[in-house]
Amino acid sequence: MWYNFSVRFAYLELRYCKLSSAFYNSHVTINRNCSTMKSYPQALLLSSSNCHGYSLLEFAKHEICLFLEKHNVSELVFIPYAQKNHDDYTKKIRDAINPWGFSVVGLHTYPDPVNAINSAKAIFVGGGNTFLLLKTLYDNKLVHLIRERVNSGNLVYIGSSAGTNVATKSIHTTNDMPIIYPPSFEAIGIVPFNINPHYIDKVESETHKGETRDQRIQEYMEMAHANPVLGLREGCILHVNGDSLILKGVAGSVLFKAGNKKEEYPVGADISFLLNYVKETC
Repeated sequence: MWYNFSVRFAYLELRYCKLSSAFYNSHVTINRNCSTMKSYPQALLLSSSNCHGYSLLEFAKHEICLFLEKHNVSELVFIPYAQKNHDDYTKKIRDAINPWGFSVVGLHTYPDPVNAINSAKAIFVGGGNTFLLLKTLYDNKLVHLIRERVNSGNLVYIGSSAGTNVATKSIHTTNDMPIIYPPSFEAIGIVPFNINPHYIDKVESETHKGETRDQRIQEYMEMAHANPVLGLREGCILHVNGDSLILKGVAGSVLFKAGNKKEEYPVGADISFLLNYVKETC
């Protein structure tokens, strides 16, 4: 009797070990192969809607029109959550884009934001306060939904300023004041690194002695959770096309990586390597 029990116990223990080993190996395989998981995001990430010498969004008109026409988009769902007056903000964007041949509808006018995003072909997430924007997206259960629809290639994304910030890995490198608390700094994650919109170089002749933009970004780079940071100068556009990242617009960008000096990238530069750099660390 005792012998049979011992044999049965040994058999069960062996089965457990094999199952545990199989689970562990499959888990390791998933992590090792995370860089091969395919996504098809389509996005234009603007440093700002305003650029010196241009009217609202004019510097980006050519790229936006090409982008929307390529994806057969005639209507943009505009997300005005980064500002308090949703009606006025939507009207401002509508007045700029409607003459280009595209209609603009504010997300706040829909009774159910989740259904609206599920039905939309393209969204434009406007600028303002990044903390307010991200909190409202979380409150309306839109962060994960937008991520899934964009990464699956079913939703086209345009972001400007704060709308660009929330498209990245996190909002740690926004320039905005934390006027309200989102439940997390983790954002939509269309690109797996951080962006600093409105990036500006230190002017050597200025008398202001406060922290420069570079100093603030370097403070972030010292954190264990820091990702690479792409600083978009005013007029810069990051075009995300699946596994391709191309700088467009009328100005370039700078890249900050831990332990490296910042690197300059002009308009037209292919910075797709940023996706590979981050994937290798997953």
